Order: sequence, then structure tokens, then C-alpha cells
Amino acid sequence: MLEFHRVDVSPEAAALLRALTAQHGPLMFHQSGGCCDGSAPMCYPVGMFLTGPGDVLLGDLDVGVEESVPVYMSASQFEYWKYTHLTIDVVDGRGSGFSVESPTGKRFLTRSRMLDQSELEHFALA
Repeated sequence: MLEFHRVDVSPEAAALLRALTAQHGPLMFHQSGGCCDGSAPMCYPVGMFLTGPGDVLLGDLDVGVEESVPVYMSASQFEYWKYTHLTIDVVDGRGSGFSVESPTGKRFLTRSRMLDQSELEHFALA
């Protein structure tokens, strides 16, 4: 049986998330919608960034730690992105001062692709 996900994580990002979890405890992402941080996925210790009814849970990333890493996006932004699959990745560079990877010399970024036909059907978008 096929498993469908709206969001995944690259092996390199998963490795960084394991190291950051060891340092900060359980983590979560909120996909930034612009302004100061562009469209960067912002990584926070759980409880540092409060989500609410205006946020959509895209999925949980299994990165090999006890607790999965949830990924959220604002509902208004989701309306633009609902036809895409997102992958949290990491590259060299300085990210936002608010995201926990900032001091590591790495930054998280989101790679996207359009959902394929079977994904569109699964998510009732076809």
C-alpha cells in the first residue's frame, strides 16, 4: 500500500534535526510565509512557537528520534501550496536568527514539486 505525505525530509536535514533535538529537545517547523524570513521553514523547540486554528499540520517528519517533528503552515498560505509536495532540506549558509539551526552555519530550506495524479486523488484535489 502506498503512503502519501505532503512533507518529507532529506537525509541531510534529518541528520541535522537529530543533532538539534539532542541539544534543544523536541522540535517543530512552521513554514514561513514571507517578510523577514522569506519562505524559510522555521525550526523551533516545541512550545516556543504556538500554532492555532489558523495553522495547518502538513505532516510529521520521522527523523530517527523519539518524537516526530511536526510541520505547520498558515491556512491562508496552504491555499497556495496545497497542490505541492514539500521537502525540508538543508544547505550551507546562515539562516534566520529565530530558527534553531542558525548558529550551525547551515540553514533549512523547502524544496517543492507539484503533486502527482495519485497524490492529487489521495488528497481529494483531483
